[in-house]
Amino acid sequence: MFKNQPKGLFALALANTGERFGYYTMIAVFALFLRANFGLEAGTAGFIYSTFLMLVYFFPLIGGILADKFGFGKMVTTGIFVMFAGYLLLSVPLGSGNVALVAMLAALLLIGFGTGLFKGNLQVMVGDLYNDPLYAAKRDSGFSLFYMAINLGALFAPTAAIKIREWAITLGFDGNAAYHFSFAVACVSLIVSIGIYYAFRSWFKHVEGGHAKGEKAQVVDTLTPEQTKKRMVALFLVFAVVIFFWMSFHQNGLTLTYFANEFTERSASGLASMPFNVWNLVAVIIIVYALFSIFDKEASKRGKWIGVAVVALACAYLVWQYERLTGSVEISAPIFQHFNPFYVVALTPVSMAIFGALASKGKEPSAPRKIAYGMLVAAIAFGLMVFASIGLNTPDVQAAAREAGMPETLVSPYWLITVYLVLTFGELLLSPMGISFVSKVAPPKYKGMMMGMWFVATALGNFLVQVGGHLWGSIPLWVVWTVFLGVCVVSAIFMFAMMKKLEAATAE
Repeated sequence: MFKNQPKGLFALALANTGERFGYYTMIAVFALFLRANFGLEAGTAGFIYSTFLMLVYFFPLIGGILADKFGFGKMVTTGIFVMFAGYLLLSVPLGSGNVALVAMLAALLLIGFGTGLFKGNLQVMVGDLYNDPLYAAKRDSGFSLFYMAINLGALFAPTAAIKIREWAITLGFDGNAAYHFSFAVACVSLIVSIGIYYAFRSWFKHVEGGHAKGEKAQVVDTLTPEQTKKRMVALFLVFAVVIFFWMSFHQNGLTLTYFANEFTERSASGLASMPFNVWNLVAVIIIVYALFSIFDKEASKRGKWIGVAVVALACAYLVWQYERLTGSVEISAPIFQHFNPFYVVALTPVSMAIFGALASKGKEPSAPRKIAYGMLVAAIAFGLMVFASIGLNTPDVQAAAREAGMPETLVSPYWLITVYLVLTFGELLLSPMGISFVSKVAPPKYKGMMMGMWFVATALGNFLVQVGGHLWGSIPLWVVWTVFLGVCVVSAIFMFAMMKKLEAATAE
């Protein structure tokens, strides 16, 4: 899985892991912070949350245009410093008045713009590592590994956000001020990212782009105008579809978090409590990767025995963790957000093995077809939420019951755990494959801009995330989830209808 990849991939992936850890630590508690600190209604908090997500994914278009002119490396490093300024401002506890609100909005703008300079351009650099014929066949698997690294940072973020906030409360800070300690983590993680970037820069410096002062950038483009047109059409068709995937998927930070907070059992005991400890999930990940090393045909006998030993130790650790369980474990709503990155990291080698086997037989689906399948899988996830929500109170009735001290309607946390599993299957089919598709199909002279457009599509989807917040209230929950189920099904149908055009552009 890690063999025959350009070493620059690992340096860029780790730099991205640090930045993503800080981002997801902040985002894990951000929607709850908005409601707790400023007393906002669900719809208003959802509007701010989704607008911020839109900015984070819109600004890569500007970052891409600037990078096409000035170089990808310059934009990446500039972006880190701009993000740092934003997170630093967000870390300052200014209370809940107008000054605090304005400062928070300014911080969000800086974080969004800095991410726009950093995120898309880093991914263009990763894609350009595979322009070398030596690595060209590894492009899809390379982006799968890169995506796994992103989620490695996200895996620990919810636990970090919760633990740091709890620690701040023990120091005497009130609950609202304690949120700012979680935001400060991002500042530290960015320092780590820039350190990694410059420490291993020699591994990828050749794909940073840019040119000497006074010299025009030289871009080699052998495509005919007709080929360029076909590729652009194919890209925009994909962009149109991913808008609705992210609109649905990023409910994980809004309505799915509301559901975790208001409709899910708030404690677990025994075996059921173990998934809520991130180190138990790390042990499972270690077991998965060790098993792959055991069954790797190219692995040495020594390597296989090491794999066996690692599996045994990880299993022993899980047994030890189970034996020392006492009482029940409190379940905090943000902790559910560690399941998606856990599944991404754990399932990436599985998906790579499956598609590798299909590729060896000449049966691997094209990237556009994988994206369409991803939409269908996301629809299944929301179908599960529809089923889980039948018979539950509406959010308004649930809130009234809680305030009156009356019984609430709650469900097992395993509903959300399962839904995140299914959503992750959809994400693995769509997101890394979509990024790989853009890096391969985008005309060379528009590469930065087209990667930026991928993020613009994501931005529009993130802006539409607020739909869930506005539906959250008096409407039955199963209706809320049916909206997202329908959006995913219609998008998949559209994707399959356009498949010939998409696959033709990929083949050229």
